[in-house]
Amino acid sequence: MKFSISREALLRPLTLVAGVVERRQTLPVLSNVLIQVEGDQVSLTGTDLEVELVGRTVASQVDQAGAATVPARKLMDICKSLPDQSDIQLAVEEGRAVLRSGRSRFTLSTLPVAEFPNIEDADGSQEISVPRGTLKHLIEATSFAMAQQDVRYYLNGMLLEIQSNLLRTVATDGHRLAMCSRPIEVSVSQSQKLIVPRKGILELSRLLDDSDEPVSLTLGSSHVRAHTGDFTFTSKLIDGKFPDYERVVPRNGDKVLIAERAALRQVLSRTAILSNEKYRGVRLYFEENNLKVMANNPEQEEAEENIAVEYNGGAMEVGFNVGYLVDVLTVLNEERVQITLADPNSSALLEVPGGGDALYVVMPMRL
Repeated sequence: MKFSISREALLRPLTLVAGVVERRQTLPVLSNVLIQVEGDQVSLTGTDLEVELVGRTVASQVDQAGAATVPARKLMDICKSLPDQSDIQLAVEEGRAVLRSGRSRFTLSTLPVAEFPNIEDADGSQEISVPRGTLKHLIEATSFAMAQQDVRYYLNGMLLEIQSNLLRTVATDGHRLAMCSRPIEVSVSQSQKLIVPRKGILELSRLLDDSDEPVSLTLGSSHVRAHTGDFTFTSKLIDGKFPDYERVVPRNGDKVLIAERAALRQVLSRTAILSNEKYRGVRLYFEENNLKVMANNPEQEEAEENIAVEYNGGAMEVGFNVGYLVDVLTVLNEERVQITLADPNSSALLEVPGGGDALYVVMPMRL
């Protein structure tokens, strides 16, 4: 294998592909990136056996086709440290990868290409096409609520639900739930529910932009595959049953508060400074056209804030984990937010006034 390529043409796919590669690996070859050269096409593949990403780019000159696996992070760090617009020549010589650029030369170890694992092609049961911006919005609106390393393994990911003319994402960690739906032009015979693991969701999101260009999704029984331009992304699915999210969404709240989103977020963030570092609890006192937010901690320090709101229900006191509320107010991109409650022990429903494409449920805390 021997080819020449500009630094920029190699760096973008390499950076994304190296993101999939874990630093600590069970198999040494998994810390490598597979480079394959055919014609003038160069493809780079990284995998951790759960998520696989293939990036394609074009070489400026190919002297010899072939394939090699080289340490992903070292190759990326070398490329990043070279001057802009550098030309890079990469060749395999006597079982090692030699990278030359200008007056620099780097020799990297390689491992046999045959050892590099390949996520098998599962039979794609269905293929749909979605605008990239739509999928990115759905992921960004809900991904913060995914669990991390929860024993309920099916929560460590995101539910992707495809119905006729509707795509929905749902994430929950048991304390809060985020759900977002967008109409799409697709017809399916029966609705499909896939749980994509947390890492797969975060890597997929990095590939998407806000454009209306399509991303094609192939939905298999054990894998989901996405094609966007020069990238092919594959992720295993979590085999489990996602909780019935419809039952979690409170529908009978009669106490409705409407506030300026940015102002409320600032109030909560300031109050949080003096909340208990472990539990992050704040008390919300609902009063007519006023919301009082209070926090205290074991050092007997206290914070109190008042903010004008639209509210004319009865007076009520509720405790929440302040981090959960701030997370929701960060992803909502409207000017105002509506919070609906039934009583101090019920979950709060957060959405834009009148309801938007996303809704959020946060469970109360006993303080």
